[in-house]
This record gives sequence, structure tokens and C-alpha cells, in this order.
Amino acid sequence: MRIEAIDVVRGFALLGILLLNILAFALPSRAYFDPTVDGATAGLDFGIFVTVELFAEGVMRALFSMLFGAGVVLLAVGERARSAGVYYRRQLLLLAIGLADALLLLWAGDILIIYALAGMVLYFLRNWSPAALLATAGLVFAYLLTMYGGLFLLLWLPQVSDDPALLAASQDVRASFEPNAAAVALERLKFEGSYAEAFVANAAGLLAFYIPGVALVLFWDALACMLLGMALFKSGILQGRRSVRFYTLLAIWGFGIGLAVNAFEVVMKATSDYDLKWVTGGTVPTNDIGRVAMALGFMALVIIVCLKGPLARIRFGLAAAGRMALSNYILQSVFGLVLFHGFTLALWNDLARHQLYLIVFAQWAVMIALSVWWLGRYRFGPLEWLWRSLTYGKMQSMRLNAAVATPGTK
Repeated sequence: MRIEAIDVVRGFALLGILLLNILAFALPSRAYFDPTVDGATAGLDFGIFVTVELFAEGVMRALFSMLFGAGVVLLAVGERARSAGVYYRRQLLLLAIGLADALLLLWAGDILIIYALAGMVLYFLRNWSPAALLATAGLVFAYLLTMYGGLFLLLWLPQVSDDPALLAASQDVRASFEPNAAAVALERLKFEGSYAEAFVANAAGLLAFYIPGVALVLFWDALACMLLGMALFKSGILQGRRSVRFYTLLAIWGFGIGLAVNAFEVVMKATSDYDLKWVTGGTVPTNDIGRVAMALGFMALVIIVCLKGPLARIRFGLAAAGRMALSNYILQSVFGLVLFHGFTLALWNDLARHQLYLIVFAQWAVMIALSVWWLGRYRFGPLEWLWRSLTYGKMQSMRLNAAVATPGTK
């Protein structure tokens, strides 16, 4: 039995992820955090930068990761659980899909690889209580806070100290975050070269990014939010089993804390003239506080809408997109490949931010319409069907036995 609230929240998060990913698809990678790269420091483009930073940066990824954690509980301890072998076959298949996304579709920002790796740990925690899961998530967030705080401190100390050792350490950290000439040339080749050239350049960039990035930050970032999602699911919160008052208070606190922290970070970025320590995303100590609080706020708001019952068609569309999250996530990479690479439409670094978000809205419309159409005829999205069939070693039934009614029909 499907849980509408989870499908709707997943669809909401899936669409929201594109608000950030479009920047990595369409602009030099540094523009993801730094608006000076594409000149988005004034006017409409600056307004868009501020809006996305306040409401979406890191938020949708956190929400998506929470839902992945909830899915682990459903698979590993629910009626569909069969064995550890089934679970790990599922994770290895997800890893393969992620590698195809990262290598063949040239999407350096793929999260499926990280989810597959982090998910392999979660099986051992599937029977933990919500309290134990929350405590462990807190420890992982504490590690991330220590990591971000340490890097921030190293970048800040040269402003108040002339100690040679500190200056050298700070320069090393700065160099690791600032793309050098070789990295810039590699990225340009990835987007402006032939597919063969782009494949080689992308693979080289992935090795340079994934090995330190996953080990130090990205794995733990995903794991912490997944643990939180597991706890929320085991507590019945993600399924909408609490009162409207509970979700209202959660939304108020989530948005209150999240917007305050995110606004502080935006102000510091702008007033520091976008100094490196504020715009890397990996050196801001308050990063997880703002994004996780906002994620909880959005989760609560969407669940309130599900409980109260308005916006039936919007909920229906979001739920359809959420049920086909894997297929739609890969479809975003296909769009990115077709639109922005030199061997296709070659729009990389050609469009302003406000123009990119017109593309985002168009992609949202396509994903929702396609998901509604497809699930009106089939039980699973195409990649969901393939993933499920290979996981269980048996071709899954694809056709619906009866037509699925849309909201407002009988």
C-alpha cells in the first residue's frame, strides 16, 4: 500500500533538486555557490540567487536523503524484506545506475553513487529505535560541523594571524577549493568537446572530486539525513500520522530556524564580497542547521496539505513524479546532456540564471505530465521496473489491472 504523503514529499524534493542542479548542468561549477562567476550579483539574477539560497540550497538534497532512509526501513524490515542478499543486490544495482549516470550521462553531481554506498551501512541499523537513530544522526552532524568549522577557521585565521604554519595550511585549503587552470580547462573540454573528449574529461574530474569529497563529506552528509529519515519514518512522522498541530509547529520552527540561518549566510556571502570561506558550501559551520531545518519545515508543510486535502491535482502530480523518482532523476541528467554539451545544443555558460529557471519550470512540467501519463498505464516507472526486476531476479508485472482514476473522476 502506497503512502501518499511520502510520494508527494518525494516528488516535491525531486523537483526542488533541479533548482540547484541546473546551475551545475549549465554554468561553471563554481557558480553553484558563487554568483560572481556568472555575474548574478545584481537585479533579477541576484534575486533568484538569494531566493534559491534561502529556500532550496542543500534543502532538497537533505529532504531527498531523508526519504531514501525511510525507503530503507520499508525494504529492510517491511513485508517485502527477504534477505540481506536482496537488499545488497538492490544497493549494488543502484550503484551501477549511479555510475552510468555519472560516466555515460556526464553528470558529475550524481547522488545515486553516494546513496548506494551510504545505504549499504543502513541495513545494519534497520532495527534501531528512533532515539538511537536520532542520536547517531546527531553524531554524524557533529562530525560535519567539526569538519566545516575547522576549514572555516583555517580560511579565517590569516586575517588575524601571521603565523607561517597557519598561513601555509590556509593556502593549502584555499587551493583545494579554488579551481586551478588545469581544472578549468578540463571542465571546459567536458562541456565544449566531443562526446569522447567530454567522457575522458568528466571521468578525470570525477576521480579528483569523488575520492576526497565522498570520503570526507558527501558520504556522511547523506548518511546523517538518511538516519534522520529512518527515525522520522519509525516515529510515524513521515507518514502523516501525527496531528495537524504537530506538523504546524514543526513547520513554524523549521522555517523559522532555517530562514534565519540561511539569511545570515546570504548576508555574510554578500558583505564579504563572496569570500571563499562563505561560498564553498563545505566551509560554513551553520550549513547543516539551516538546510535540515528548512527540509523539516517543507516536509511538515507538504504533509499538512496532504492531511487537509486541498490541491488534489497538484498532489496527484507530485505523487506521480515521486513514484517515478529514479526515472525522473535520470531524466534530469538526460536533459542536461542534451541541452548544455557542445556535441548537442551547446548552451553551457550561455544563459543567465533567470533563463535557466525557465528551463527548470519546463522540465518540471514534462516530468509531471510524463509521470502521470506513464503511471496511468503501468505499475512502475521504467527504471523502477528494471531496478525491481533485477533486485528480485524476476520480471515484475508492469501493466495495471485497471485504469487509475485521476482526482475528480469516478
